Amino acid sequence: MEYKLKIGQTDIAAEVLDRQEQQLNFRLDEQEQAVEYQIVSDHWIHMVVNQDGTNRRVNAWVMDGPDGKIVMINGRTYLVQNQRNRRVHQGLSKLPEQITPPMPAVVVAIPVSLGEPVKKGQAVMVVSAMKMETTLRAPFDGTVAKINAAVNDKVTPGQILVEIATETDAGAGVLN
Repeated sequence: MEYKLKIGQTDIAAEVLDRQEQQLNFRLDEQEQAVEYQIVSDHWIHMVVNQDGTNRRVNAWVMDGPDGKIVMINGRTYLVQNQRNRRVHQGLSKLPEQITPPMPAVVVAIPVSLGEPVKKGQAVMVVSAMKMETTLRAPFDGTVAKINAAVNDKVTPGQILVEIATETDAGAGVLN
């Protein structure tokens, strides 16, 4: 199966050559690699990558994002997109609709307060994972309706940390 992946601003041709139970052989930009992998949890994969006869052990966190897969390896975060599906996401905002951490993390700052108006893209929470801070931003203009975590809380993907109400939500009594 062939893919065109986008990592950052780089397009990469990828082809899965052979897939067996817990083993994958693939080609990235004409370079063949073999990977043995073990799924440790829903979002954590341990891999042994063989490239040119050298084995490297790699742990990766993988999450679904609004525009592709969010992959964290050795403290670096990548957005991986399958070009075939990219057209589906072109009309969507670059920000997720819910404010949730991309990986297990600890809350280090909450720069907003309950009832405060926020603008799309404004920082609403800062989390830290693997010595890397990630700023979570408001997905749309609105008012902070609820803060579901405090500084030093351990948080997980899918956990909604800040809820923002829009003007139309306030009239309808609905929170995002």
